[in-house]
Amino acid sequence: MRERFRALHESGTFLLPNPWDTGSARLLESLGFQALATTSSGFAAGLGKRDQQVTRDELVAHVAQLTAAVGIPLTVDAERCFADSPEGIAETVDQLAEAGAAGLSIEDYDPATGRIEALESGIERVAAAAEACARHGVVLTARAENHLYGYDDLDDTIERLRAYRAAGADVVYAPGLRTPEDIGRVVAAVTCPVNVLAIPGAPSVPELADLGVRRVSTGGALAWAAYGALRDAARELQETGTTTFRRGALTEEEISRAFG
Repeated sequence: MRERFRALHESGTFLLPNPWDTGSARLLESLGFQALATTSSGFAAGLGKRDQQVTRDELVAHVAQLTAAVGIPLTVDAERCFADSPEGIAETVDQLAEAGAAGLSIEDYDPATGRIEALESGIERVAAAAEACARHGVVLTARAENHLYGYDDLDDTIERLRAYRAAGADVVYAPGLRTPEDIGRVVAAVTCPVNVLAIPGAPSVPELADLGVRRVSTGGALAWAAYGALRDAARELQETGTTTFRRGALTEEEISRAFG
């Protein structure tokens, strides 16, 4: 699985949708996607929690369930790797690798302080994750979180991504970028595959491919779309007593294909 996942990054552009539970992972696999990624916010919602409130043990168990259920590579949104020390980061990588992860990401936002890590700290943390990932052949994605938290300094983002690449990251990712100009600058500035988050206002997947983006993920968007459909169906049932929401439901053929 790890070799397959790494090979996907060699050329072209591929989609990396984010399931939030075993059923959504199996459904996405049945639709023909080549790899999947977990979503921290979507998984947390499935546990009745907010993002960044899931424990490491909960995530490791989730990853083990998903990798046992699907036959395609899975990469993991590991947030900050649930640790402040290099040893703790390595322990998280070891546990996720044992659970079957083909890849994982580490980000530079610290929810405990509500701030982006200092660059030097971010580099040290990526280097610790890279060393541990290399022992397992796991693909490491380093994330610069500036644009998710209102710090829209593209020069700083590029400096971070270049530094994280130099520290050993295989892929870099700055979620929140949306203009072709900014995305193109990032792709041109780094010497490794770039992941882009599919968000409203961003270029389409074919346009991202033309910009040289290697990987396009969805974050929690699929989970929130599914929860939105559930909300709308429930409201229809409450307010009109009708069930037109069933028109968008999976067919028996689709259910059989996804769930056996």
